Amino acid sequence: MPLEVINLVKVYDTQKAVNQISFVAPTGKITGFLGPNGAGKSTTLKIATGFIRPTSGDVLVNDISVTNDPMKVKRTVGYLPEHNPLYLDMYVKEYLDFIGKTYGIDHQSRQNRICELLDLCGLTIEKHKKLRMLSKGYRQRVGLAKALMSDPSVLILDEPTTGLDPNQIVEIRNVIKKIASEKTVILSTHIMREVEALCDKLVIIRKGKLVADDSLVHLQHKSSNQLSLSVQFDAPIDPDLFKSLKRITSLKVISDHQLVVTSDDERLRQEVLAIVTAHNLPLVTIKNVGASLEEIFRKLTTEEGEEES
Repeated sequence: MPLEVINLVKVYDTQKAVNQISFVAPTGKITGFLGPNGAGKSTTLKIATGFIRPTSGDVLVNDISVTNDPMKVKRTVGYLPEHNPLYLDMYVKEYLDFIGKTYGIDHQSRQNRICELLDLCGLTIEKHKKLRMLSKGYRQRVGLAKALMSDPSVLILDEPTTGLDPNQIVEIRNVIKKIASEKTVILSTHIMREVEALCDKLVIIRKGKLVADDSLVHLQHKSSNQLSLSVQFDAPIDPDLFKSLKRITSLKVISDHQLVVTSDDERLRQEVLAIVTAHNLPLVTIKNVGASLEEIFRKLTTEEGEEES
């Protein structure tokens, strides 16, 4: 397991910032790490990256304990903090070369790695510019390149798209997707659209405690005990084909090309796809139309009757 949080506790004076949190972030997937301000997200991430020590519990990165060997963990974890610190008077390539030196990477390997990162993060055209001349979107790309310099197996991103314009967000999102195919990625953000677009798994905490550890689809199912899917085709289809679905509660025909099917069976997507395959139907899209992540987040992180500030 690339990153495993085990019964993590962090106490400041009399306040428990993190209270018995446990979860696993798998390889090849993006884990969304969510919670309101003050929930303990940043504290958890700082412990996972070896910057602060836990009061009790542990974080294992590739079976290495952050409590017992924080320096070894730091060499295997890439971290992009919310406020991306850069030396603005340095040039892009010069800065990445400096970061490579701090990792002790030899000259030739360092140059090869810099070329790879410039290409991966879309920085080749900007490599001879000073960092202060870059837009915030390109500065975030430099921060990503820095976090990836040591080719870490785990990448932790704290609010990587905050303050970016829509075009920059899409560009950074595409870079993150490319990286995630072979690494463990933890994404902490308040932007629910980013989570829905990127994350395979969600971990949600509130007041230092874990309140959810699941996929969005399963959380939507738990929220309403039902799943709804919008299914669109490239040609007219017979909606009666879907009446055989197990535990179906609703079948709404939007047009001869589209329908919305609702069921209390969490395997609804697999069942729909089985019918599409069996009848060779011209499927265009299949997407969840259940409760939004924002609705689920508010429900899980706001006590019943509690007023939001």
